[in-house]
Amino acid sequence: MIDYLRENLSYYPLFYRLLFTTHKDIIAERVDFGSDKEQYFLYFEPERPVSDKVVVWVHGGGWNAGNPKQFDYVGQCMAKAGYRFVSLGYRLSTKYKYPAQIEDVCKGFNTAMKFLREKGIDTSKVIVSGPSAGAHLSSIMCYSNMVQAQYKVDVSGVIGYVGFGGPYSFRKDSTWTLRTLAGMLFPKGYDWLGGEPWSLMSESRIPMLLIHSRHDGIVGFGCAEDFAEKAAVVGNKCEIYEVEDKKNTHSWYTAGCFFLSREENKTLDRFLTFIEEA
Repeated sequence: MIDYLRENLSYYPLFYRLLFTTHKDIIAERVDFGSDKEQYFLYFEPERPVSDKVVVWVHGGGWNAGNPKQFDYVGQCMAKAGYRFVSLGYRLSTKYKYPAQIEDVCKGFNTAMKFLREKGIDTSKVIVSGPSAGAHLSSIMCYSNMVQAQYKVDVSGVIGYVGFGGPYSFRKDSTWTLRTLAGMLFPKGYDWLGGEPWSLMSESRIPMLLIHSRHDGIVGFGCAEDFAEKAAVVGNKCEIYEVEDKKNTHSWYTAGCFFLSREENKTLDRFLTFIEEA
């Protein structure tokens, strides 16, 4: 209950930073891949690339909110750090039920890879990442052979995966908030195991970093532990990074960390270090 209250109290400073302290130094290029207003991605080209790696980000928002434009500050942060960055959108619940979201993530990813190759950009060193609902969707794309085959998504160029606060398993002890949001995501009568990263995980060569806080009032730390245990069973390389920053609520460590510098925030530093070492 304390972590849930801390989560709610953290929203005001986050919105304040979003409204009054963000700057758009780089104009992102928008590419649509469907007719719905959320079926698009933003591409951020850094002024001075520091690496030939590309970071693909799938936004969070409980599956029913958010879009790449809203999370523009994440792209600004990553481009400022010198990385080519794709921020990927998808259709939202409750209007669109699962699997519309994973279909969009796979289609958007394929479209983004084609877009980058046409620009002459190497797509053989891609880091896929996402927070919260975005971690749920991006982890399914990266680790489910069934989904990859169904939506013909090519992840051969993915060399690493990072999930922030992801609901990788729908545990019996999940928070009321997570159960409610998942209930809005899936159609009535749908077996949630068909959209659960834990259940869908296949053997993969893609190493993963799961960033999670023990003080997450929305998605319990057990979700990361479940996913790591399943990874060990199927032979996938996995590391859990436990958030050490004082601002360790769900919203702060999954999205708020990008308002800060890596010197100010250990979570952001661990994310960037993973990319550098991949």
